[in-house]
Amino acid sequence: MTTVLESCLEDVSPRVRQILEGSLDGGELSVVDGVVLSEARGTDLHALCLVADELRRQQVGERVSYVVNRNINFTNVCIKNCKFCAFARTIRSEQGYFLPAEEVVRRVQQARDMGATEVCLQAGLSPNLNGDSYIELCRLVKEAAPEIHIHAFSPEEVKFGASLKRVPFSEYLAELKDAGLGSLPGTSAEILDDSLRKTISPTRISTREWVDVVTSAHRLGIPTTSTMMFGHVESVEDRMRHMDLLRRVQRETGGITEFVPLSFVHEEAPLFARSEVPGVRPGPSGDDVLRLYAIARLMLGRDIPNLQASWVKEGLRTSQLLLSCGVNDLGGTLMNESISTAAGAHHGQLMTPATLRRTIRDAGRRPVQRDTAYRVVREFGETSEDDPSEPLDGVLDPDALFGSYDALTQDPRFHYEPRGLRVVGRARALAFS
Repeated sequence: MTTVLESCLEDVSPRVRQILEGSLDGGELSVVDGVVLSEARGTDLHALCLVADELRRQQVGERVSYVVNRNINFTNVCIKNCKFCAFARTIRSEQGYFLPAEEVVRRVQQARDMGATEVCLQAGLSPNLNGDSYIELCRLVKEAAPEIHIHAFSPEEVKFGASLKRVPFSEYLAELKDAGLGSLPGTSAEILDDSLRKTISPTRISTREWVDVVTSAHRLGIPTTSTMMFGHVESVEDRMRHMDLLRRVQRETGGITEFVPLSFVHEEAPLFARSEVPGVRPGPSGDDVLRLYAIARLMLGRDIPNLQASWVKEGLRTSQLLLSCGVNDLGGTLMNESISTAAGAHHGQLMTPATLRRTIRDAGRRPVQRDTAYRVVREFGETSEDDPSEPLDGVLDPDALFGSYDALTQDPRFHYEPRGLRVVGRARALAFS
């Protein structure tokens, strides 16, 4: 234990000190302990962050990673009506869109040419989709860019596709893997508590189903990420139980690559804007974000060592601050960001590799580019002098190059129509009938 940390711990409250010292000694953070730390303020909060930073150093070292990737949200039309979502549109909306196959291909190939190693495919649950849609989409992407890793389809989408095809999750996931799927985003988790889920998303995938999809994927050798949306109507106990459940899943399967806390973006979310649920908060406070990330390092770090800050949700300044609270990853370049933007996030849709590296170095850490599985693609030195020139670093206006969400919803070429669209150069349908 460092002298600075020892000195700081001398000034904290006895119960918090006991918990923090136990964590430093290798003890497991319980749900009750996490609840206690959720009340940390002032010196207690400073000590919590210092301990999280020390554990981060022990568990993953000084490197901070990022991935060059692109989001492709191929439709915003969705049959669900989740109260926290400002991205989805109904089948009758004038702002509904559905990207045709040739546009998906163009975006994948453009991402590859920009240096991306990953494309992330997530979208609304459109009535135009059928049981083979996601499978065909994976084949389409793999044929367009065989070297690209496909990180795609939330557990909600897997449930949707499997139900349309009328097969078990495991069988459907095996078909996706055969078609080229590399990993699943651990989204659609929000808070894994069914009573709370019924409040904010009554028709959403259940906790048991979410766990079934994720563990089925892991058994097939398909890794997943894990997430938690916080700062809305959940309690601190809900947060701690959520993370404890993720820890138990990881100990059973070992298939989770990272944990990504996601601050609730409230501005345009119906949950907040329409006051549909009493007591909803306008997202977490700054200190609440620091506490949550630091607690996540203490609770999950030994089992899920990679803790990612979402610059889309938090902004780059707060994300940099979180590098001193247990974080070791800054996520992806994204190129397109639609879901948080639609909810009111103001931090843009692209973060260039050069900007991420500068942010990491300014925090006194060493940048590395990784792939989806956290394998190092490229390691960089302490200065930017020898950094290679990358296509994304020259992008000054991402909206002009990649298009914005608003422009997409108004583009007549992509306007949603309840009809079939065909895979370019193929007789079989991508998934629309």
